[in-house]
Amino acid sequence: MSYKLNAAQPIVDANGTMEQPFRQFTQEAALSIPITGAGSPEGVVEAVQFSLYLDTTGSAGSIQYRKMQPEIGGDRSKGWIAV
Repeated sequence: MSYKLNAAQPIVDANGTMEQPFRQFTQEAALSIPITGAGSPEGVVEAVQFSLYLDTTGSAGSIQYRKMQPEIGGDRSKGWIAV
């Protein structure tokens, strides 16, 4: 689901706390930023499902990984596949 902000509504309340539409927008935006690192993320990098990881030291065929499982056996660092 894609969230859009409404310029007519505030993004924070009187206490400076994010309003729900702004919170959802920032969470969705954060998912579109790839994670970078050296080597495979499997068993090392925790992320939410569908996150993108770019291996800065990878060779052809092992540069991009997508987090396809939210967790495996309770471990959020597992579930990555090379794409």
